[in-house]
Amino acid sequence: MILTAPSRLSVAIVIMGDMPDPYLTTGSIWRLHHGDQEIARLTVTGTDMPWTHAKVGTLPGFEEFRLLFSEQERADACYVQIRNALTMTFPDGSPVAEFMLHIHDDGTAGWRWHDEPFDVVNP
Repeated sequence: MILTAPSRLSVAIVIMGDMPDPYLTTGSIWRLHHGDQEIARLTVTGTDMPWTHAKVGTLPGFEEFRLLFSEQERADACYVQIRNALTMTFPDGSPVAEFMLHIHDDGTAGWRWHDEPFDVVNP
């Protein structure tokens, strides 16, 4: 199955089940595109599922998105602060092992939860 986000900046995620994934071999090169232009090469350095780690080689066109990725990094740091400071419970009062919560300025919220804690590296 291939999942894609409707965006001008496209990234595809390949889900292959329990089979060894040749795309995750150290040294494999993933490519990031903006439209038809390749803007970065991601050379796999290792995996810690569900994460894949890579060395980024930027190409012309990437600079337009550098600030966006910096903002995402700050958001990840906020996630760690929220999870270190807050807990969430189900309606029956039992604890939620793991959650990612967004509370918006318009008074609405959205979240994801999981039965088991994720392995989070504290900054």
